[in-house]
Order: sequence, then structure tokens, then C-alpha cells
Amino acid sequence: MTKAYSRFLTAVFCVFLGGLLAWHLFLPDRERSETENRLLEQTPEFSWEALTNGKFTKAVEDYFADQFPLRDQWTGLKARTEQVLGQREFHNVYLCGDTLISKVAPPEGGQLEKNLSYVSRFAVAVDVPVYLGLIPSAAEIWKEKLPDGAESWNQQSFLKEAAEIDGIAGTIDFYTPLAAHQEEPIFYRTDHHWTSLGAFYGANAVFAELGSFPLLAKEDFTPEIASEDFQGTLYSTSGVHWLAPDVIEFWVPGNDLEVTTWRSGKAEDSELYVRSYLEQKDKYSAFLGGNQPLYVIRNGNGQGKLLLIRDSYSDSLAPFLATHFQEVHLIDPRHYRLSAAQYARENGIDAVAVLYSVPNFITDKNLVFLIQ
Repeated sequence: MTKAYSRFLTAVFCVFLGGLLAWHLFLPDRERSETENRLLEQTPEFSWEALTNGKFTKAVEDYFADQFPLRDQWTGLKARTEQVLGQREFHNVYLCGDTLISKVAPPEGGQLEKNLSYVSRFAVAVDVPVYLGLIPSAAEIWKEKLPDGAESWNQQSFLKEAAEIDGIAGTIDFYTPLAAHQEEPIFYRTDHHWTSLGAFYGANAVFAELGSFPLLAKEDFTPEIASEDFQGTLYSTSGVHWLAPDVIEFWVPGNDLEVTTWRSGKAEDSELYVRSYLEQKDKYSAFLGGNQPLYVIRNGNGQGKLLLIRDSYSDSLAPFLATHFQEVHLIDPRHYRLSAAQYARENGIDAVAVLYSVPNFITDKNLVFLIQ
């Protein structure tokens, strides 16, 4: 290679970098990435303290990474290149044909044992039956789809252990019906949640354990296609942006149901499906309107009052439960900081179900609020 050619390549590279820098400086900063479904870093504030302790340089690095021109396209190209080279794991998400499945890492720091203890102590403190329902994720139900040698924590073994904790009235078996229907689309292909079909089977698991209610029948529902372009959390985090989007279905008509939310801190009328979310990236939040501290669904033709201590899986489950119960109350410990036991007493609750997906249950640090 001649010196002239070397200088030419150096000049081209410098022009390329300079062009990217100029492009970055002239482009307005984006507040969020719809593809990744998260807020992006903004221009960091300078201070001598931040500079000396390294926080400023780290913030600058994160800022340039987030605001890099065509970031979403580069991220997708990187994942596609890695796939061509044989990689099947992208940011703890496995690519399994046309499906993305989130890896479940072993629990750390004793959080699993703590959460089981919190549920047990809560069950003793409440005057009504408390049931524990842990929903296995796609990594367990669809483990045969995982790439050869893929690592994922054994959820089924844990479910057997959780069924033996003291104080609870019983455990809701979600594993058996989901495993029995594993050939069906019970989880989204680009998101970690179960679909409305999966939630349908989950609701029957709840009714079967609690008793006194007939099981639901598929023929009693006419699913409505709410969206055909849902790209979920796994699509966002993995960088695998070439899969076909998912379909979201609404099964339960909300016409005869009264819905109340405490999203703003006070009681407000709401809807079973908040359709404005269907125009946004976070389309799953159309179920009940997404994460919020307290939510109540009332059915004048139902019987009994059920309280769910829950994560986001219950957003698509609760409409099915409301077909039989007079009232379904949903408390999210991530946002509700008052006593759930006191709430149960004051609202005449007949039964409580602690319903979590397994990956959330083994990592959640908010269940401690159950015993306050």
C-alpha cells in the first residue's frame, strides 16, 4: 500500500466521521425511540464534580450512542449481521424462527425466597383465602423452540416448590393448560406477554382452582382484531426488527362492565380497553390502560369479589375474570403503597389471588409492601 493511498483512506475516514458528527449536530435530539420503546439520553449538564467522578463522560457517551444518526437502522443491521454469522441470542432474547423468546436467568440475592415469604405472611394476615398463581413464560412452555444449548432457568421445578409454601389456600396451575395448548399462539411472537388466547386458558385455570364458577367456552366469544401491527418489548430490546408484527385481539365485550381507575390518585371512570394505545408503540397497554396502582371492574350480573395482586399479565386476564365475578380489583405493588390486607377488609373482598409471571415474581422487589 503506497503512502498516497494510505493518506487517501485516512482522508476518506476523517470525512466520514466528520460528516456523521455534522449530521448529529444539525439533527434535533429525539426524546424517545419508538422502536426501542424508551426515552433517549439528552444533552448532559456539565459540572466539575461530574467531570471528575466520571459521570459526565459516561453521560456524554450514552448521549451520543442514543442520538446517533439512524440509530434504529444501525441497530437492526447489527442484529441482522450477527444472525447471518450464526448468533441466536440478542440482548438476552433468543431468536427462534419467527418468534422471540426472552431468556430467564436464575434468581439472585435471595429475592425468590423473600417473595415467597412475603406471600406466605400476607396470606396469614388476610381474613380471606389467598391463592398463589405463577405464570410460566414462553421460555418454559415453548422451550422446545429454543436454540440448541440455549440456557434458561427451570421454571417448572420452581412452580412445584412454590406450591408448598405455608398459609395459602391453594396454587393456581397455569402450567398444565398452557403446556396442553403449546401448539397454539398463546404468547406473542415479539412480546413477553401471553396473548388473549393464553389469557383465556389462564382464566379457566383461575376458575378451576377457586371453584363455584363454570369454565369459559371459546364459542361464547367473538374475538375482535384490535391491531395487526403490534411490535412488542422483545422486538424493541433485541434489535431483531425484521419479524412480522403480532395481532392483538379483544375477546370480552366491555359494554356491560363498569370500570374505575385510580391512575391519577383519585377514582375516575375508565374503559376495559383504552384504544388510544393502539396508535402508540406500547399497544399492549390498551388492555385496561396499562400499569396503574388500582383498577376495579364491576359486573352487575357476577358473584363475589376478587382481589388480584398482580403484574401486567393480568391486564389481559382480568376481562375474562370479570365475566363471572361481581367485582375484580387489581392492585399493582409497583405503584400501590398502602396496605393490601386493609384494602381487602374495607372492600369486602371474598378471595385474593397473587398472580405474577415467573420472571417478574423472582425479580420483583415490591412484594415487601404486602406485609406492611
